[in-house]
Amino acid sequence: MPLTNAVVHLALAAASIFGDHMVLQRDQPVPVWGAASAGEEVVVAVAGREAKAVADASGAWKATLPALAAGGPFTLKITSGSGALQFTNVAVGEVWLASGQSNMEWPLLSARDGTNEVAAVNHPMIRFARLPHVSTNAPMSSVAAPWAVATPSSARSFSAVAWFFARDLEKQLRVPIGIIQAAWGGTMVEAWMPTAAITALPETHAIFDRWNQLVAAYPALKKKYDEDLPRLKQEWEAAAAKAKAEGKPAPRLARPPPGPGSPNGPANLWSGMIHPLAPVAIRGVIWYQGESNTPRAEQYQRLFPAMIRAWREQWAQGEFPFYFVQLANYRAPKSAPGGSAWAELREAQAKALALPATGMATAIDLGEEKDIHPRNKQEVGRRLALLARARVYGEKDLGDSGPMYRSMTVEGAAIRLAFDARGGGLATR
Repeated sequence: MPLTNAVVHLALAAASIFGDHMVLQRDQPVPVWGAASAGEEVVVAVAGREAKAVADASGAWKATLPALAAGGPFTLKITSGSGALQFTNVAVGEVWLASGQSNMEWPLLSARDGTNEVAAVNHPMIRFARLPHVSTNAPMSSVAAPWAVATPSSARSFSAVAWFFARDLEKQLRVPIGIIQAAWGGTMVEAWMPTAAITALPETHAIFDRWNQLVAAYPALKKKYDEDLPRLKQEWEAAAAKAKAEGKPAPRLARPPPGPGSPNGPANLWSGMIHPLAPVAIRGVIWYQGESNTPRAEQYQRLFPAMIRAWREQWAQGEFPFYFVQLANYRAPKSAPGGSAWAELREAQAKALALPATGMATAIDLGEEKDIHPRNKQEVGRRLALLARARVYGEKDLGDSGPMYRSMTVEGAAIRLAFDARGGGLATR
């Protein structure tokens, strides 16, 4: 029987990050990609500019629009010989990816004065695309992430940190601001890294050995959890009622054991929530994560910079800005000096500043003793925006960073610390 070459026939499609109300990054090339029948020419057009591509043997295509000036609304048109797509109310402006764990995911409605903040939303030039939680060990090519214009009804569930960051940028820049939100509470940094970035580190075996042990133990642990769940719920309800009566935060219900699809599986969130986004054009990343890695701060010193490098490599946009939030203060102050896993994690975070185009928004004064989720997201967003405004958009004299430690000398029974001159200087509180 003679062999024939099969031709891939696919309906014209664009990656799911493209849609109505989206924001395209200004002033740099804009990749647009998707699927079509093999060999079919695809034309992408917006704001009077055009780019073409031909679908490869697998049906994949990618066209790159030339740099666009800020503006809108526009219609993004994608056409081929067999179909056409049209996305309306598209803007061109600044696009940032907001990622991390629960303090980045924390919704605007639950921030300090959240009800009033939500009611005051009236920013049609700010748009959000919120990725759903997707955890998988197989890299995804697409994930649903519809864009929404900021209104009181849509903004209530936006990341509060990212919202205040975007609001401040829009106020200063007067251009559309797009936020792509890819965050998941309680997650570890290794979940957000590609496998290759993890396996390149000395910690590889420790991370994967630990994960393989958890997966192997999962059936027995899940069976026991299911058996214990009625009792755990009763205990939690009693503890929550007691906490409410005492004006304290309710404890968390015991979580099920991690299994193969756990969001903390190495590379699982990279595969499900980050890989589908690249190479969408972005200005940079804002990141709030680290709480889940506090028991392993020494590891974090290498994992976190490796993650930043891996993301930049995947996007192939050079060393785009990557600004992150220092872990906030948490738990009661200690009466005497002592060890602190959180302090060690903050030090590990700071070491990532050795990478180019990175910045850290301090939050050591913004935390709450009894709540790992401090409600003052306004100031966190503002401090991240200060970094962007000063270092990306060129504003002067903003005080985008406090003094940073540089060196120490021993002088008899004293130690003299040297800091670089930034902001308003050091102060004790």
